Amino acid sequence: MPTDQHSNDLPGSADDDALPTPLYIRATPQVLAYEKRQSIAEGKAIEGVEADLDRLIDADEFTRQDLTAGFALTRDRPVREGYPYEEPSALDAIRDRRPAGPRRLDRGVTDLADPYETLYTGWLGAVAGCLLGNPVEGWTRDRIRGFLKDSGQYPISGYLRSDVSDAVATEYDIYRNAENADPAESMFVNDIDTVPSDDDIDYLLLNLDVGAEHGVSFQPVDVANHWLRSLPVLGTYTAERVAYRNLVTQVMPPESGRRHNPYREHVGAMIRGDIWGYLSLGAPERAAELAWRDASISHRKNGIYGAMWTAAMAAAAPFVSDPVALVEVGLSEVPATSRLADELTDVLGWYANGVEYEQAVTRVHERWDETDEFEWVHTLSNAQVLTIGLLWGDGAFEPAVRRAVQAGFDTDSHGATLGSLTGLMAGADGLPDRWVDPLNDRVDTGVVGTSPRRISTLADRTLDLACDQPP
Repeated sequence: MPTDQHSNDLPGSADDDALPTPLYIRATPQVLAYEKRQSIAEGKAIEGVEADLDRLIDADEFTRQDLTAGFALTRDRPVREGYPYEEPSALDAIRDRRPAGPRRLDRGVTDLADPYETLYTGWLGAVAGCLLGNPVEGWTRDRIRGFLKDSGQYPISGYLRSDVSDAVATEYDIYRNAENADPAESMFVNDIDTVPSDDDIDYLLLNLDVGAEHGVSFQPVDVANHWLRSLPVLGTYTAERVAYRNLVTQVMPPESGRRHNPYREHVGAMIRGDIWGYLSLGAPERAAELAWRDASISHRKNGIYGAMWTAAMAAAAPFVSDPVALVEVGLSEVPATSRLADELTDVLGWYANGVEYEQAVTRVHERWDETDEFEWVHTLSNAQVLTIGLLWGDGAFEPAVRRAVQAGFDTDSHGATLGSLTGLMAGADGLPDRWVDPLNDRVDTGVVGTSPRRISTLADRTLDLACDQPP
């Protein structure tokens, strides 16, 4: 997920009397421009209000009242004539538009040869994929590729390292010989003792706590309360931070995911989805429903579908060895009439037609602009990259996460989710030692509570919950 260090538009200075308003909550014309793009993407007919919207965006002075007025213009606009997608956010309407699917497999957690090792490998894969992608989060594909090649780390065969030559460090702004990087924030494996906190893992920990307290009968408001109790606001980004603000002001789910939220189709809900699959092994339909309850706090439409898709895949991953079939299980829980289904069907078609990996990645980059934050951190672009990693990596952890991270976009987010899925697919066979040993069975967390946490303990808790409430 994007971090504040990547988008430093915090207002104010040390001389100001008032504290700065956190990023993604501040009222700026850029937020309203984001809303315009999002409205167009989801098919809203804004022609009748576009001039007024542009007038607000281009105003010399911009206030929160202007922001509110702009969102009021777009909020209830109908879908434009000829828009080819039907994308509801309500669960029943989503299910009405699903294709056929297994809904529930004939196996579950107790049918696994070693349920603990399967879940432990899933957790290890999530943490490992996140750690691999984090050092190059926000980098372009070309910059990632150049750094890997110039530092002798291409193709990726282990975690990225910062102990490179002075010339490479300077060229790629690696902290040892660069002016603008902070060694205290390094995520390179040679600079850390414990995997640092990252929101992509924090949400899995938080959702595990939700499951422990409420079981699988939790409701969106239960997750919301856990956010307010256990998740620092500056540990949230884009859609989640807007939703957090809404919750604080008594705007409850699902309105918390809609009000003044132009990031509602970003990747944040998708990174939270796989834990619901862990707790619903063998039951992709239930996993998708749990993901819907979680995602509806902060997202709409394809932002919700991304979470349902990954949750359904996670529920099936230990039992489905064919990565194509796994993607199709995920798609069976989201509307066939959605942009997500359309974009991922394209990727499946490329794979079926023998398109090479590099060409597939190039097609994603032709479709989406990774230098544009709206597209860089969108559910659709990152779902395509994740799917490319899964398919062209044959469902195996190392080739899958390598291909995804080398492709760019939100590298720690899709790296974590893809690592989770391929870890579950590997099951008791585990991951190669070079990916496991540096983790030291520990991960730091920004979630309130004990930190760092042992990954093995997280797997134990997950197994207990999965066995206590089988589908």
